Amino acid sequence: MKVFRLDDLEAERAANDGAYLQFLRERNMSVGLYALDAGSHDPQNPHPQDEVYFVVSGRASVSVGLETTEVARGSVVYVPAGVSHKFHHISEDLRVLVVFSPPEG
Repeated sequence: MKVFRLDDLEAERAANDGAYLQFLRERNMSVGLYALDAGSHDPQNPHPQDEVYFVVSGRASVSVGLETTEVARGSVVYVPAGVSHKFHHISEDLRVLVVFSPPEG
């Protein structure tokens, strides 16, 4: 069993000066914490893996392909491999758990 605490992950991510911290990597998936502060720009490009976002805290809009929706704590978003996607209009600091399958390269 592996157990993680969100506070510990957030501290490690911040200490490494990055927006993304991969904290679990297994044969069929990887999991990370993604952080975007209010008003910031999401620089990501499409990924070759399917991914699921679980919003832990914050508020923003997310566009996946041609669709856009508002997300907040508790939102879950599926993004198919290869589809463009971005968080935008980030009105509250956003913290998102990201699951990639297969694992992110």
